Amino acid sequence: MLIIVIIIGIMALVFIANRSKYFLHMLQLEGYNSEQFQKWINSNKKKVFSLKNDNNEIKKPLVFTNRAKRLYLTNMIFNIILVALFVLKTRNFLEAPPAYAFFALVILIALLGILYYLQAFLMLISNNSLKPIEKRINMGFYEQAQEKIKSRTDLIVVGITGSFGKTSTKFIVGNILEEKFKVLNTPESYNTPMGLSKVINNELTHEHNVFIAELGARNIGDIKEVAELVQPKIGVITSIGPTHIETFKNIDNIMKTKYELIEELPTDGVAIFNYDNEYIKKLADKTFKEKILYGLEDIENLDLYAEDIEVSEFGSTFTIKDKDGNSIRCTTKLLGKHNIYNILAGVAVARLLDLSFDEIKNGIESLEPIPHRLNIINPGTGVIIIDDAFNSNPIGSKAALEVLSQFKEGRKIIVTPGMVELGTMEIEANKEFGINIGKVCDYVILIGEKRTKPIYDGLMEVNYNKDNIFIVNTLDEATSHIQKLARPKDIVLFENDLPDNYSE
Repeated sequence: MLIIVIIIGIMALVFIANRSKYFLHMLQLEGYNSEQFQKWINSNKKKVFSLKNDNNEIKKPLVFTNRAKRLYLTNMIFNIILVALFVLKTRNFLEAPPAYAFFALVILIALLGILYYLQAFLMLISNNSLKPIEKRINMGFYEQAQEKIKSRTDLIVVGITGSFGKTSTKFIVGNILEEKFKVLNTPESYNTPMGLSKVINNELTHEHNVFIAELGARNIGDIKEVAELVQPKIGVITSIGPTHIETFKNIDNIMKTKYELIEELPTDGVAIFNYDNEYIKKLADKTFKEKILYGLEDIENLDLYAEDIEVSEFGSTFTIKDKDGNSIRCTTKLLGKHNIYNILAGVAVARLLDLSFDEIKNGIESLEPIPHRLNIINPGTGVIIIDDAFNSNPIGSKAALEVLSQFKEGRKIIVTPGMVELGTMEIEANKEFGINIGKVCDYVILIGEKRTKPIYDGLMEVNYNKDNIFIVNTLDEATSHIQKLARPKDIVLFENDLPDNYSE
């Protein structure tokens, strides 16, 4: 009986170890934020109490960073202690009559089963118990990176933030500046204190003249924290709109947070604003530091603007002008009018750093599409794929439909789960998205019945053909429908992507 009890205990630990990896993964996707992880638990009861871990549909794999290893080890220590206690308590009954011993064995299995089911909560407890240690470790990396930046008085730091467009703008700025400088650009969406600290500590060298930092935020004070780390001399605000509204609560809080970048600029710093954005315009107008205003409208008040714009399915051609009368005619492979705004931000930074218009033109024309941000994929089947899966916001979705409408041949098919993380605005935004889809697309594939209902309602509002709407549960099901529907010259737009740990 003792051997049986020990074997059961070991088997339980094996199952628990595998299950705890799943919840570690979910916690990692939530940025190790206990509050966000608690919200995920509350919204995903089926996954939390399921016998099976739903790893197959998660696109971003678990990365066993040092922090993840510490958390996993802490969680397993808690589990080992609890399993050992259960086994030791059961051992006291092993010499009792067989009926009592069997009953004790059943109790042990039940307790181990409960422990297995409660792994999400034990992972939450483990995360909270490590908070003081992680805070000290993170502060060490943060201060090391901050000192490294302070020691580089020759380094030009460009900080870029915005509700959307900041990653694209960051790569565009970097590509143009590389015509003259040795540039370090933060990879992908590295925009948190720890992500930026890692890049600074591991990759920034004395060879680099310019460091471009994307600054992300989900709460008030986040931009201030990252700006204090990277200490930008140039600050760019690309856009302000209803993203992460669940955490920000309202647009005013988003404006306040984005403006933290400008407040952290030194007295001789320069602020660069997209003056066409109604919220940014208010911030720009109250700014007394040196500033550069760019856009496509209200050109008499702009320092930099674009006109004579020709947009097609192959890219855009446009003329960039400044208030001094200089101009250049440029062509880019980047799709969509919204990318012209991102390019103008890049030109503003480049002019500030004394790049010539020829250097700027070369930088613009060498730009390559950024993965998952309106880039065209040709799989060789004759069907054109437009991948715009990275983000979900109303302006980006509208821009994607505008690009899709530029295609003259073939039927237009959209695959989308709609927009998430828009808080109270989500239903209305998705309904409007559905109305706009109905004006452009021949077929619609919606992923997730509940969350996409507002899109469906919007489609019905414009009397869209119900037979051309397909509602599926997974991307694999959507792909199956595309294979049946699509034929050569058709265009398939993958618009918006769900968070990796999202579930209806």
